[in-house]
Amino acid sequence: MGKTIVIVSGGELKEDFALSVLEKEGANCVIGVDKGMEFLYRNQIVPSYIVGDFDSVDQEIADYYRNHTNVPIREYNPVKDASDTEIAVRLAMTLGCSRLLILGATGGRIDHLWANVQMLTIPFRAGIDGEILDPSNRIRLIGGDTVLRKSEMYGPYFSVFPLGGEVFGFNISGAKYPLKNHTLTPYDSLCVSNQIEEDEGKITFSRGIVILMETRDKEEMR
Repeated sequence: MGKTIVIVSGGELKEDFALSVLEKEGANCVIGVDKGMEFLYRNQIVPSYIVGDFDSVDQEIADYYRNHTNVPIREYNPVKDASDTEIAVRLAMTLGCSRLLILGATGGRIDHLWANVQMLTIPFRAGIDGEILDPSNRIRLIGGDTVLRKSEMYGPYFSVFPLGGEVFGFNISGAKYPLKNHTLTPYDSLCVSNQIEEDEGKITFSRGIVILMETRDKEEMR
């Protein structure tokens, strides 16, 4: 069985949801990132590691972890070449994870969200399954043939976007809006909010990286 690591980052966190993910996944390792420490502190969850520049966390909580725990801390100067979440992702990879879940990577500033989505490329290229999760969205990258089973979808909708350029020969079957030999481009909204109509749908393409978002509205959350 592979090693699952959960990163708790400093974006918007719905506490009940985050707690349910941690309980369900039984993560082998939890990495607290900057303001994400506050969630862990409030819920008496001892992280395996803490990383960040500590520019947005309550300093009393930061001092608690520095002075009253044995949690390894990787503290960085705020003037650096990578985001705190990226640093946590790279740490998780050195710890040998085979699956990586990131909480607190959405909400608030869109620049941070988009940086986090693009940053999924780092574990993806290393053959590690990485996902961004919040109550309404599951975001991951795919690099070829992918089956979407309706019973296992995160929500009733899925959207796809190319990452890094056009994707040629792109196909969707078993969905409300099928595609055949389509060129997936980064500057149109054709592939937003599709739905699986059969027991399963299939996405196929031969080259490129595609962002896959499975989504649900608030009233559909379970």
